[in-house]
Amino acid sequence: MKGEDQARSLFGIPLTDRPKWQQFLICSSGFFFGYLVNGICEEYVYNRLQFSYGWYFTFVQGFVYLILIRLQGFTTKQMVNPWKTYVKLSAVLMGSHGLTKGSLAYLNYPAQIMFKSTKVLPVMIMGAFIPGLRRKYPFHEYISALLLVIGLILFTLADAQTSPNFSIIGIIMILGALVMDAFLGNFQEAIFTMNPETTQMEMLFCSTVVGIPFLVVPMILTGELVRAWNSCSQHPYVYGVLVFEAMATFIGQVSVLSLIAIFGAAATAMITTARKAVTLLLSYMIFTKPLTEQHGSGLLLIAMGIILKMLPDSKPAPWIPTSNVNARHHRETSSEEVESVELEDEEKKPLV
Repeated sequence: MKGEDQARSLFGIPLTDRPKWQQFLICSSGFFFGYLVNGICEEYVYNRLQFSYGWYFTFVQGFVYLILIRLQGFTTKQMVNPWKTYVKLSAVLMGSHGLTKGSLAYLNYPAQIMFKSTKVLPVMIMGAFIPGLRRKYPFHEYISALLLVIGLILFTLADAQTSPNFSIIGIIMILGALVMDAFLGNFQEAIFTMNPETTQMEMLFCSTVVGIPFLVVPMILTGELVRAWNSCSQHPYVYGVLVFEAMATFIGQVSVLSLIAIFGAAATAMITTARKAVTLLLSYMIFTKPLTEQHGSGLLLIAMGIILKMLPDSKPAPWIPTSNVNARHHRETSSEEVESVELEDEEKKPLV
């Protein structure tokens, strides 16, 4: 049974009985709103206030999530997956969040989101190896992802010439977050696919509860906990920005989990790429940063990649003579029985 066959809703809005385009529009709208606000808040906190405490900010965000999820009426009695599943998921999730936020201390925000835009390529590659998925994609979708990567390289080189906030440490951090994100999206899709009763609130709640302790160790080892506490104590209004950001990101997180459950990890990665391009342009417009021709070339290739991804797979159906219809039906029936047995065996395998 596929995850999309399960009844789903988004903040009380039913999705299951709606056409696919309406599901896509509702989920994408929530996602775009949440993460556009998130991007503006991050740019303000990291670059304008010079506060680069990625682990601590993720820690605060986690507690805001728990309060909001509780207000949504979720309790642990509604869980359908074991806690050990979320231990694996949370380790990757919190590592990705921390590295992403921490990289802003070394990369300016547009450069960071352009790196993250290449996530679709490792998501597609990794999806072929995750038990429960084993996805295969048409060739033009790989070309689409490659265009995104080339566009990223052009933009990164141009950004290195116009922005002083660009270093190898930031690149290493964002690449680590990129690999974690690729695994994360496929793992989440596998959970939704193999256990369709899983809700978005359960996944976000359990991932946050298990993930918060993962943040304590790096905060203590790096001394960030004390530094962040002292800095935020001197500027308490920062907590207001963080709470506002977390509330918006909560909407985006639940929306993106809905997209993964209904449309899959790779399609969701492409949607997040489009969001990053919009955030990039807003960042330059709001904070008045210089755009060069090389920036424009990179953005053009990204747009080409997105458009190519939207093209349908137009593989023609083979012509079969009428006399062979019965023989074909018999073969398809046998094939379906074999695939059913293979699927059952596949679902018995551990996700990782």
